[in-house]
Amino acid sequence: MTPAPHPDHGVDELCPPGTQLYEQALREGHLHRADAETAAPCLIDHGLLHPAVTDPDRLEPVAPALALHRLLRSTAQAIAEQRRREARLAEVFEPLMRLDGRRTAPAEIPAVTVLSGTERINRAITEAMTDATGEVLCVQPNSNYSSSRGERAQAVALARDQELLDRGLRIRTLYQHTQRHMPLVAARYEQLRGDAEARTLDEITGRLIVVDRAVAFIPGDKDGSLALEVRVPALVDYLATAFDRLWRLATPMYPQAVQQPTLDGITPRQRAIAALLVEGHTDAVIADRLGMNIRTARVHIAKLAATLGSDSRAQLGYLIARSGILDREG
Repeated sequence: MTPAPHPDHGVDELCPPGTQLYEQALREGHLHRADAETAAPCLIDHGLLHPAVTDPDRLEPVAPALALHRLLRSTAQAIAEQRRREARLAEVFEPLMRLDGRRTAPAEIPAVTVLSGTERINRAITEAMTDATGEVLCVQPNSNYSSSRGERAQAVALARDQELLDRGLRIRTLYQHTQRHMPLVAARYEQLRGDAEARTLDEITGRLIVVDRAVAFIPGDKDGSLALEVRVPALVDYLATAFDRLWRLATPMYPQAVQQPTLDGITPRQRAIAALLVEGHTDAVIADRLGMNIRTARVHIAKLAATLGSDSRAQLGYLIARSGILDREG
């Protein structure tokens, strides 16, 4: 017999199976993902359970005091409704906090938190940016713009970023050179108002967001369904320093674009391809590293071969090395 679907409800109306399973997780320290998804998926949806850093199938309970604090902070209703909701939440979580025994509240934020699902990831980023007082650093790989999911994410990010800029804060973003003329990217900077800067490089790291050099968000898997919220000072400082060094090497794109010069008929993009060809990479790897499709990469390789007078792939590598184009500053 197929079990009945789990009813939709708010966290202030925590269902009996959810309450029972959350109490078990607090006592034992963890649950298996399959158990939670079968009996009470609401615990994952409401952020009361999150995947362990070392094992996504192992779910660990969020401290009730911390869960309560986050839920209250995210409330954006009218003041009267907010007060009613706070009363309901306090009533639900008070016995759970007695069971957990941990009385310290917001200061108990984990050093590394696994965030599951696009909605949960966006909510955590929004919370961090809402509390920001200085600067946000971003690395945005080309893959984020290649799907409808990426477009929806950019719409959310645009409103979030504008709110931060309206408070007088600063945003610096690194893209790949292939994104300099993307309509979605261009439209973004046509709409943003405030202290926003963007630069580009041939190759960049995976997606990265650093808020106030205090919290960082990095991918937790390849498809973007998991993210890590990092609050380890040494790690966040390391990521921010890496960003700063890439920023100094990057070419300005906004607010004032600077174009790299063409040397002896070889464009900057072709020089980047030449460097990867000399390293022995395939067309597919070159395309992925530089954020372009494989057909575009092959067009650039053909133009590079024609410019250097090469008749074969092996000869092209030799001519690249002999030409000295990789030894010049672009």
